Amino acid sequence: MRARILALCTALLSAPALGQDEYRFDVGEFEKKPFELNGYAELRAERFWLDRDAALYQLNFFDSETRSLLNRTTGALELTGLYRAGIATLQATVHGEAMRDELGHEGEAKFYEGYLTLEPATGTRVEAGKRVLRWGKGYAWNPVGFIERPKDPNDPELSREGFVLLAGSYTRSLDGLLKTISITPLVVPTADNLNEDFGTGEHANPAARLSLLAYDTDFDVVVLGTGARSARYGFDFARNLTTNLEVHGEWARVTDAAKPVVSASGIVSTQAGDVSSYLLGLRHLSARDTTTIIEYYYNGAGYTEQEMRDYFTFVHTAYEQFLATSDSTLLTRARSVQTSYLRPTPMRRYLYLRVSQKEPFGILYFTPALTVIANLDDGSTSAAPELAYTGVTNLDLRLRLFFLSGGRLTDFGAKQNNQRLELRLRYFF
Repeated sequence: MRARILALCTALLSAPALGQDEYRFDVGEFEKKPFELNGYAELRAERFWLDRDAALYQLNFFDSETRSLLNRTTGALELTGLYRAGIATLQATVHGEAMRDELGHEGEAKFYEGYLTLEPATGTRVEAGKRVLRWGKGYAWNPVGFIERPKDPNDPELSREGFVLLAGSYTRSLDGLLKTISITPLVVPTADNLNEDFGTGEHANPAARLSLLAYDTDFDVVVLGTGARSARYGFDFARNLTTNLEVHGEWARVTDAAKPVVSASGIVSTQAGDVSSYLLGLRHLSARDTTTIIEYYYNGAGYTEQEMRDYFTFVHTAYEQFLATSDSTLLTRARSVQTSYLRPTPMRRYLYLRVSQKEPFGILYFTPALTVIANLDDGSTSAAPELAYTGVTNLDLRLRLFFLSGGRLTDFGAKQNNQRLELRLRYFF
């Protein structure tokens, strides 16, 4: 209190030296507003250089005109509104986008979030509605993200759609080595027309997270009970080793994890079993404002190198049969399971590296960066240099160029394009 009084007196005494300007202290500037509305509008232009020898080009373009280039334009609008009244807060996020390229056009709009929060007492909270949870400390991947849609490691900070849930939380601050403890129990109910993409059947799907801040380390223990998804549990941690160096990690155990597997001859089977996944990463900020993020990710539920080679071999065989006979039966079979094989990182071992430099050579508002994702199983890679500029108020401009490399039967080498250029303009309001 004494420090605040001295600061106020100093400001009043120095007012004459500032000319005729009058000193004002507006308490309202520091109060939370009852209503807030913000969001962004985005325009994204992309050019894809297609690889006609790649397995996924043959799978996705066998029934369309042969092409080597594909141009795509996407517009997006995202709005977030928030209303406060007493102990209650109502928040909603709506996301809509429309895409057009030479193959057609499509668009959709949906609620990413829409939930009510009640805070009857300090440290106590209840939430109900559609909510995005962010569990885990990883940047590109989150093995313990049991109740969220997976990130795209090419764009980990993109908004994602949540699930309908009911959650409570209690947080308490303590003295001693254990600074904070928080417990969050919740349910993610599934039924007809409710969280259908979380899982099928009528289930409560109970889950919980225990969070601790102890010994200067953030630590979480998470669990998801059996229901629409199999039971799973895990933990994460994050700790600053020095002022500018942070280490983080995650470990998860998933029971009865199932995946479809396609042999080189096209026989589809299902593999199931308990698997473990984990992540270990570092984040460093240098004295020159260079940020480096590096993460190693092991995906226990992913495909082995041989399993991916078998799938791509089958796609090539099916495509050759289509060219010879116009019979697309085998390609249709390959498409029926492609969702599992076409995830952003469907295999076992990956290394993520991102290096960004803030305002190099004194160029204000300019940040170049390089992102590399390497598949350590088959040696294929994705490298994406980028340029970002924020010198115009509320406007972000980003230019990225992706280079995919690898053999014909590898993760990145089998993608339908081997290069992609992206220009994104995003205006915030």
